[in-house]
This record gives sequence, C-alpha cells and structure tokens, in this order.
Amino acid sequence: MDLLGRRVSVRHRDGEGVRDVVGRVLAAGPDGLRIERRDGELAFVPAGTVLAMRVVPDRPRRTRRAASFSAEELTRITSRGWPAVESVPLGDWELRASGGFTGRANSVAVHGDPHTDEPFAAVVDFYTARRLRPLAQLVEGSVWDRRFEAAAWVPVTDQPPGAIVQVANLAAVPAPDPEVVVETHASDAWLRHYGRVSEPATARAVLEGPATVGFLSLDDVAIGRVVVTGEWAGLAAVEVDPAHRRRGLARRIVDTALAWAAARGADKAYLQTMRDNAPALGLYGAYGFTTHHAYRYLTAP
Repeated sequence: MDLLGRRVSVRHRDGEGVRDVVGRVLAAGPDGLRIERRDGELAFVPAGTVLAMRVVPDRPRRTRRAASFSAEELTRITSRGWPAVESVPLGDWELRASGGFTGRANSVAVHGDPHTDEPFAAVVDFYTARRLRPLAQLVEGSVWDRRFEAAAWVPVTDQPPGAIVQVANLAAVPAPDPEVVVETHASDAWLRHYGRVSEPATARAVLEGPATVGFLSLDDVAIGRVVVTGEWAGLAAVEVDPAHRRRGLARRIVDTALAWAAARGADKAYLQTMRDNAPALGLYGAYGFTTHHAYRYLTAP
C-alpha cells in the first residue's frame, strides 16, 4: 500500500513503552515512517518498532478556530514554517541559527520555560559561539518580553518596529490561478526576486526546509511562498515588482497559495507583516486575516 500522503495511526514501542502516533505520512522507507502530526510536529517511527498500523479517515476540518491559539502556540507553529539550519532546545525555547539569514532563523524563539536559572547567559553563549548577534524573538507585552527588557536587552535598530502575526480560517478557499506557477524548490529567478540573499545555499536550506512548501511565481514579476505544517498554512514573501503593482498580481499569488495549501490539508493560515503596511493589510484583510499578536526582536546589551 502506498502510504505517502495518507493519514495513519501507528502503534509502536519505544524505550518508555507503547505509543500511538497519528498524522500524515511524509516519507516511508525501509528504516521507518516520517509522520507529520496535526499541529505540524514531526515524528519518526523506526520500522522495527511498529506493532500495528492502519489508515484512518481525514480529520474533521477546523477542529479549532485560528484565533483560539495562544501566542506561544503560534510562535511554535510559525517557527516550523521557517526552520533554522541549526535548532537547539533550551528547555521549551528554541535556539535557531542560520548564518545570519533572517531574524526568524537566527534568534531564540521564546515560548514556555527555558528550564535554566541563567537563560540570558545561555542565549548569549549560543550566539557568540556562532559569531552571531544574540537575538530574541518575543511576543510584545508577554512575561518574557518584560523579563528580557528588565535584563537590559534592547530593541534592534536595523529592523523596523511593528511586526505582527495575522491569522485566518480558510472557509471559502479561492480558486487557483492557472498562470501562477508553483514549484517545490526556490529557483534562481525566485531568489533573485526575493533578494536579501547573500548565501543562496543557506537561504535555500531555510526556505526549502519544511516538508510541504511551494514557491509561487507569475510572469517573473510576482512571487510568494506557502508552507503547510499540519492544519496550518504559512504565507510569506508575497512581492510584486514596483512597476507592476496595483494590477491584482499579489491577489492572484495569494489565491493560488491558499488553494494549494487547502488541497494539502490546511484549514487555517498565518502570515507575518508590519502593522503600518497598509497595502498588505488591505490585501490580507480581504481574505479574513486579522491581527493575532505583535512581536519584536531584542538584543543583548
């Protein structure tokens, strides 16, 4: 039986006993199964540990509404959609490093408990060892945002303030545009349009990191990126050449991205933008996106 893309329930034995894993099969080989759970978390089940397995029906759509997720939950979800080249846990936190390519992939994602009495020093040591600026991505107004600020961490000066996460339920999914091309790898042309890339290999490692990701392009003047992790679609890098704006090209990219994601099991979507980006807010608002929370980057003194 071809299991790729199927939703399965697998009972297997590990060092702590018998466990069940339910999710979509991303890869199946002689070594075992790579399974994506509903929340986007990945699990590997070694072949020799499987006790029983069955294909199960697709889960009911929209078991939770997008707005019901906490900011901490969304921080974890968005991090899976923009995975770092190197990811090291610090308790519940995630230390991320990717050679300086984007703040998201080179900052500690703060959620939960770091399980250490010296979290600030641990973050500084991690990034200093990699010759990177110690950077923390924090939900504005959260407990840890205040604690980092009290520890004299300061806002970065090379990024504009006002970053927000918006979410939407994918109720009425638009039809894909037949002229928008969706590829599973970032082409050289796509990267040139995206810009902000000094090391293409590192950029590709981050951008192509998720198991289910699509790179959209339209007439070499508009691009976008969409990722599916569990029930969530992550929309990013929707950009149109300045000379071709106000012609509906961004909407065609978004239509196709959301349709592509919904066809792969997503029933909710998120994106990250700036609160003063009126054109983007107007575009995404038409799809039902609303602001969930704001976040910012602080760096060590």
